[in-house]
Amino acid sequence: MGRKIRVLVGKPGLDGHDRGAKVVAAALRDAGMEVIYTGLHQTCESIVEAAIQEDVDIIGLSILSGAHMTLFPRVLELLKKKRATDIIVIGGGIIPADDMKRLEKKGVKKLFGPGTPTAEIVAWIKENAAARAKKESRRKVSKRTKKKTSKKSKKKSGKRK
Repeated sequence: MGRKIRVLVGKPGLDGHDRGAKVVAAALRDAGMEVIYTGLHQTCESIVEAAIQEDVDIIGLSILSGAHMTLFPRVLELLKKKRATDIIVIGGGIIPADDMKRLEKKGVKKLFGPGTPTAEIVAWIKENAAARAKKESRRKVSKRTKKKTSKKSKKKSGKRK
């Protein structure tokens, strides 16, 4: 991967507990990732907007308030509206196993429960963000190829005149 993995750690809603989010953010930074921490009491809209502006690979949401069945789907919905579904959404918090399954069916890629070793989170992100970066890299090459082809076409068409 040519650039650092970029992760936005967000705390949506009224939940005022961010110790776990800060621990995970520090572990990701220590693992060489760029981490943007949005702070407490963010809206889903502000988190998605920041993720797009910061061109992150991953959004990690920490939710302990019990509002996970509302907040995760809202973030996914906003990413879809903004055509940014290539950003991977993961999360953690106190989330019952049945709700984890339902959220993963809706598009949350991975949920980590309390006590998950940070090394496990780092490894999962490295593996999955690398796959996204490869896709992004292929898109950029494709765009560059199209631009070059387009410039050549313009030059050729200019010579013909």
